[in-house]
Amino acid sequence: MGKYVLKRLLLMLFTFFVIVTITFMLIRILPVELPVEKNLAEAIKQRWEALGYNKPLLEQYGIYLKNIFTKGDFGTSWKIEFRADAAKVLTSRLLPTVMVNFYSMIVSVPLGILFGIYAAVRKNKWDDHLISTLVMVFISVPSYVYAFLVQYFLYFKLGVLPLTLYSLADAGGSYFTWKMFTSMIPAIIALSFGSIAGYCRFVRAELTESLTSEYMLLARTKGLTRAQATSRHALKNAMVPILPSILSELINLLGGSIIIEQIFAIPGVGQLYIKSINLLDYDVFMIDCIFYTFVGLLAGIVTDLSYGFIDPRIRMGEK
Repeated sequence: MGKYVLKRLLLMLFTFFVIVTITFMLIRILPVELPVEKNLAEAIKQRWEALGYNKPLLEQYGIYLKNIFTKGDFGTSWKIEFRADAAKVLTSRLLPTVMVNFYSMIVSVPLGILFGIYAAVRKNKWDDHLISTLVMVFISVPSYVYAFLVQYFLYFKLGVLPLTLYSLADAGGSYFTWKMFTSMIPAIIALSFGSIAGYCRFVRAELTESLTSEYMLLARTKGLTRAQATSRHALKNAMVPILPSILSELINLLGGSIIIEQIFAIPGVGQLYIKSINLLDYDVFMIDCIFYTFVGLLAGIVTDLSYGFIDPRIRMGEK
């Protein structure tokens, strides 16, 4: 197990390095634009020269890595927040992203698991067919379609919720006010539909397999009722592959949803990613790519390793 963990960590670091290197090279070969104002253009030019923008790509990359490891300097934002540290621009937008996705997870995980359990217990009944059909519909439809439907019905038709997220000034200067939470509800609903359907399908498939296994027949012959056998044995075994996906979802909270954040004007990491591309704010775009790469790789390795910790019978890395 220890060798397997070490091997996966080294592989993750290698993959991370390769992706970051390719991204850096592609960004640095793009044309750079200086503002019209002479003094501002001169200040930016001096900063770029200090970063080695006029030197060969490999030398630029070496300077970039040296600044990260020695100074924690990921570059400077010149378009989104003038002369602000790129890392601070990113971290200042983490909170709204995490909050919206965390609220969505609180809603989607319990509902998805409950609907999945109910569909598995009622297998091949009319309500199971109804849930399975709805699950296929909700999984097939993209999240931005739900976003537009939520805005149409809850804002234009009913007028009960705002169209987009309130600004900090309108919400009382904090993300933890009731007014801010109500403005997050449309985005939470739009994010939850697909997640609920995904968890429901996953739980139903795993629990259905457990309910038809031999150890369930043995449990029933020992005198346990169907409900007792399901809760003590089938559900416990079915949750083994489900819990790692929940852990992965927790890590992916940091990444957010690029499309949903754009539609609901959430000033999060996803919106920052699009904004940095549109405004050609290269350093911010670079740290965003680093962030998304790290979150994606970390979620994958945590999911893989968690199987062995959740179920000791699973020994990762053994032949």
